[in-house]
Amino acid sequence: MTALTGLCEWAAGLEYEAIPERVRRLATSQVLSQAAAIRAGLDHPLGQRLVKAFGPPLQADVRQSAAVLAALGSWSNLDDTAYAGHLSNSTVAVPLAFAHGLGLDGARLITAVVAANECAARMTAAATLGPLRGQSAVHTHLAGAVSGRSHCEGADAAHWTDALALAFAMPHRPLMRAFLASDARLLNSFTPVRAGLDACDAAAAGLRGAPDLMEHPDGFLAVFSDVPLVGALTDGLGSRWYTETLSFKMRPGGPGIDAAVDCALELHQDLGRVDVDSVTEVVVEASLYTLFAGRTAERYVTGPDAPLGALVLHTPYPVATALLTGRLGMADFERPLLAEPDRWRLADRVRVVHDPELTRALFRSQAPFGEAVRTAGDAAGPWLRAFGGPETELLARQANEGLGPSDFSRATKTTGARVSVRLRDGRLLTRERLIPLGAAGPHTREHHAELVRQKFTALCGGVDPAPAAEGLAAMDAAQLRQWTAQVLGG
Repeated sequence: MTALTGLCEWAAGLEYEAIPERVRRLATSQVLSQAAAIRAGLDHPLGQRLVKAFGPPLQADVRQSAAVLAALGSWSNLDDTAYAGHLSNSTVAVPLAFAHGLGLDGARLITAVVAANECAARMTAAATLGPLRGQSAVHTHLAGAVSGRSHCEGADAAHWTDALALAFAMPHRPLMRAFLASDARLLNSFTPVRAGLDACDAAAAGLRGAPDLMEHPDGFLAVFSDVPLVGALTDGLGSRWYTETLSFKMRPGGPGIDAAVDCALELHQDLGRVDVDSVTEVVVEASLYTLFAGRTAERYVTGPDAPLGALVLHTPYPVATALLTGRLGMADFERPLLAEPDRWRLADRVRVVHDPELTRALFRSQAPFGEAVRTAGDAAGPWLRAFGGPETELLARQANEGLGPSDFSRATKTTGARVSVRLRDGRLLTRERLIPLGAAGPHTREHHAELVRQKFTALCGGVDPAPAAEGLAAMDAAQLRQWTAQVLGG
């Protein structure tokens, strides 16, 4: 049996009752959290252009609806992540569309979301130590689209295997120039989701894929992974839930800046109204992960006309905005707020530096790639050196000494930061956060339902259907259709 066949047999047979209650609760919060991201994307002018091109979020063509939902929730970096992958753009969007179109109840929706999470995260984890990560790893959405639709339609394991193998036959790879500097970012999830849905149609018509496509020397992992982790596809099925590694994105912004913004918001509470001329410098100490994302974006960020795709990956502007205003929302990434001179004056005084201990903490956590590095062992060395140089390999080795694989029940995403504000009067104020608000960790495991309600209210306003989300799994088909239309504004 190939790894893909084993994964598909398990996922096709997954039933609601087999999912632990704690995992079902996380998936319920995930649905509401991604609905908030979709609504925020829909309300933005770019989202309206997408709708003009491809139609509204909920429409008679369920396939088109799934692709539009995927696109609307992805481009503002409000989508939820896990170890491994930006899952929700496909693993929530596609089941939401098909549950709405097929008239499924809440329990069927939650089961499809979890099945899609587990398949997409495992297939992403297998290729984590490769050239693509985060939102650039769009193959996540090939898996999420096929799995989410296939579970909603009750397809058998053979169909799953063929559809996934066909979808991964021609995996997508975005160009960073287009991703950071153009509106093509809006198609980052749209395109692979459509391809995944096409693969389902092809499999249903009798087309067959190569079931050994993941591990074959001429297959997916051979091309898309420097250190293939084939075991991730099937290890611990039914006991090691990748859904438990979910992190919820509370504000727009790219990987690694969340904790720095959290610190800046706390500092704003201490300082009150900030006079830019009273600040001599702002120092953000962070892990190599944050510095890597920032280096990718910084050459595109030259002021208020910078492309949105680069702005949400750039640490100085979001930190300056949070410090000045005590908030960070979608409106802060568009004019007129984006053009306020004081924000850019303060952003020019933000300096991002590496803290080795924060990098060690990053590699001790499961997400975004600590678990992959531990699983790979010494074989991860070349990937680590390519990612951040010899220092990165040494720090990862120090962090992982004595640690083994995790069962994910206590998963963390430790993308920490320390922010210090030095004032002209000589004062130095500092705040530190190891795990960003909403990221995988003890606080999120305890409070995720409350956190995603706050996210929905902050982003969407108006009538708040968020409290009803906790009863999502108990909704019948009619109630779920009504709730979906309400939260998505359809």
